[in-house]
Amino acid sequence: MAEIKDPENTILLELSGGTVTIELMPDVAPGHCERMKELAREGAYDNVVFHRVIDGFMAQTGDVANGNAEKDFNLRSAGTGGSDKPDLKAEFSKIPHSRGSIGAARSQMPDSANSQFFINFSDNSFLNGQYTVYGQVTSGMEHVDAITRGEPPANPDRMISVKVAADV
Repeated sequence: MAEIKDPENTILLELSGGTVTIELMPDVAPGHCERMKELAREGAYDNVVFHRVIDGFMAQTGDVANGNAEKDFNLRSAGTGGSDKPDLKAEFSKIPHSRGSIGAARSQMPDSANSQFFINFSDNSFLNGQYTVYGQVTSGMEHVDAITRGEPPANPDRMISVKVAADV
């Protein structure tokens, strides 16, 4: 596991294969970082599926309204919702969508990100300046690489738990 420099701005994402450590970037995208920590602390991300996983591109998850494998789970609607919190304003930056970066998923409207996010499998520079980058995987990328592919996957992987390192 990577050394944790700032526990308050580090996310521990537990997958079936092991822990993924994500360093948040509150200086770049404070609103998105706060939202991820808020939802993690509420347990909202626990058991939520990866509903869109495209080989060589990214793995998307975070639909807390429709993607929880423990609740009224419907894979067809996973990816269409967010949380009960207001949408976030875009926080575009010069940070590239590189391998392991965390991006905010949204609709065509720039200020529509809410709870969903994606982890880039590769350098996706065509996304630069169009989607908010607010974190970076610092260890455990091999577990991200192992997530089952599909749109949606027939048997999707899920986030077993998502915690702020300061709370563990």
